[in-house]
Amino acid sequence: MERRQFKREPPDQRKLDLIEATLSVVAENGVKGATVREISRRATVTQGLIRHYFSSKDELIDAAYHHHMTQMNDLIYARALESEGNATDRLKVFVEASLMPPVVSPRAIALWASFLFQLRQNPNMRRTHEKTYIAFRARLEDLIGAAFEETGRKATKDRLRHLAVACNAVIDGLWLEGGALPEAFTPGELCDIGLRSVGSIIAIDLRQNAEQA
Repeated sequence: MERRQFKREPPDQRKLDLIEATLSVVAENGVKGATVREISRRATVTQGLIRHYFSSKDELIDAAYHHHMTQMNDLIYARALESEGNATDRLKVFVEASLMPPVVSPRAIALWASFLFQLRQNPNMRRTHEKTYIAFRARLEDLIGAAFEETGRKATKDRLRHLAVACNAVIDGLWLEGGALPEAFTPGELCDIGLRSVGSIIAIDLRQNAEQA
């Protein structure tokens, strides 16, 4: 029989490989279809190595969900911080990054759909979901607040929170439809709708540096 060749990598990288393999399998087969056997095959490691890093499949699934959600949040915020413009520009980039690949993709929607049911049954995943949602909303709130200060406007903490909740709801809705039906939108359309909608909510023109349609 042909022997399988397994990777020899640093511990942190092996753990990350297992998490990435888990996400790939979950996206294709769902959580129930993400067996330890298939995950180990996808990561080209032994099943024993998975047990070395994770006490159970549930722990591995929890880690994969946490990694996915945190990675997407950090990617979006990093792009906003890299913007060389002013506070309004950073908010604009944040909205755009939330509505572009890899954040918006069929794979991301498949993962969301697969993990969604688990949130009601798994307290650890629910805590992760709550933590990452609040982190995303808080960053959005800070960016809106900075844009307000830049334009000489004032808003209470509660008002900024309400605006962030509303803007987040718009972004989430566009994210869901854009990932589920990418062919239904022309290139750049999601971002344009997002900028117009978020701009309308906060009464700041986020398309001021973009081509006016």
